[in-house]
Amino acid sequence: MKSFFAFTAAAAAALCLTACAVPKVGSTSRKNSLGTAFSAAASITLDRLEAEGQLIRFGEGAWEIEFSAPNTLSGVKLEFSEGNVLASYKGLSFSVPQSAVPVKAMLLNLIKAVDENAGLDELSGEESGGLLKISGRLDGGDYTLTVDEEGRLSAFDMPNNKLTMKFSEVKTAEISIEQSTTEAETSSEAVTTAAGTTSAA
Repeated sequence: MKSFFAFTAAAAAALCLTACAVPKVGSTSRKNSLGTAFSAAASITLDRLEAEGQLIRFGEGAWEIEFSAPNTLSGVKLEFSEGNVLASYKGLSFSVPQSAVPVKAMLLNLIKAVDENAGLDELSGEESGGLLKISGRLDGGDYTLTVDEEGRLSAFDMPNNKLTMKFSEVKTAEISIEQSTTEAETSSEAVTTAAGTTSAA
């Protein structure tokens, strides 16, 4: 009888240790930091396209990204505001280049997913390895929005679209959309002036 109780106690202890060793995975919630203005380094993989850039969220519906890679997109900036998308290169506006059209569509999905979740009091999803994975669905397909321990944007995936976005160096943006617009106008004026000077020469 004593050996039976000893075996039972040992088994219970083993189960306890095993349970404690398993990483925490399950449905949970945490604070929501998606509603703040922020900037982040973005790494985007869309099927065979790989792109890098600096992403800024100014507020609901107001975003921009400036690409640093690949070469076909380097220096191109896309500005999203009230459903409109403007493209520019070193301050000069032009139509969204064909090479940026697929990325633009996926960024619109990201913006919609983040802005929809930004209005929630707290974020709910599946926790794994310190990250919270939030599942949702858009017209473009199912998505997984991942946030870190502080509720800040960490990743965005849409498997059906072969899309993966990863974000790093996330921090509160120190520039307003008005400042960004002013800088773009100043840059445009500088380019125009330089062009005029060259022509005169």
